[in-house]
Amino acid sequence: MPRAPRSLSALAAAALLAGAAAPSALGYAAHTQSTGGTAPTATAQGANPCTDPAQSSQLRCPDLVMSTPYTRYFQRSGSRVLYRAGNSIVNVGRGPASVYGTRIGTTLSMRATQRVLGTDGSIFTFPSQGLIVFKSIPFQGGYWKFANAARFELWTVSLTGVLLQRVRTGPKLVYCLRDLTKRFYNVFSPRLRVFPACSQDRNRQTVTLGTSVGWSDDYPSSYYEQYIDVTGLRGRFIFLMRADPLNHIHESNEFNNVSPRVFMNLPPGYVRPASTRPSSAY
Repeated sequence: MPRAPRSLSALAAAALLAGAAAPSALGYAAHTQSTGGTAPTATAQGANPCTDPAQSSQLRCPDLVMSTPYTRYFQRSGSRVLYRAGNSIVNVGRGPASVYGTRIGTTLSMRATQRVLGTDGSIFTFPSQGLIVFKSIPFQGGYWKFANAARFELWTVSLTGVLLQRVRTGPKLVYCLRDLTKRFYNVFSPRLRVFPACSQDRNRQTVTLGTSVGWSDDYPSSYYEQYIDVTGLRGRFIFLMRADPLNHIHESNEFNNVSPRVFMNLPPGYVRPASTRPSSAY
């Protein structure tokens, strides 16, 4: 297992995870996509150390879950009907979900390496296929965010509630991964924020993103791209949100990334009129 060259106190380790120092990149892990609520399968190169008994006992791994979608409503956008919902990515693990990005040439993308806190205060680094990208948000400018951090999904469903086929996904895929809202307290959860808002400096060569244990990264339903298009659909469906859908972040539990399900009948009975401007609250 790759290890940082020195052992650190918990406070110093938190500072390192938040960007006080940078580990070297080690390559890239390959994973297959998760579907239907089952855990993804990793290749030998990208085997998850957080679920490997030989390694996991030395690690304080993150565990990302999605809150129940909130403030849900249908809204018109031109000829389209959008289903909007707020969401929160919550870290319920034993350590931070932390990724360190290094710029890819002159592009607005960075290669990501995951940092995992060890039980002895050391920092472990693991390769990732994940990317950190500079995402432009109308009326706000741009931010460095983690790509494919979460995904909106709409599924057909059987009479007994079994997911049948994913028919739509939403455009919102990139997230800051920050400490925005304090959700709960435990021995692994810092009292104060460790990971701040994501950087808006497009010239950055490196960035660190993350969400601490007990904290969440939240977005209201009115935020840019915070929807799934349901135009033209008829019947009964399930809407859900999935954290880390491409399995680019090693977690201690890969089976709990899906939010509670929301059943819906389409087309909807009431659709709000179009909004002139997305929320800039976050």
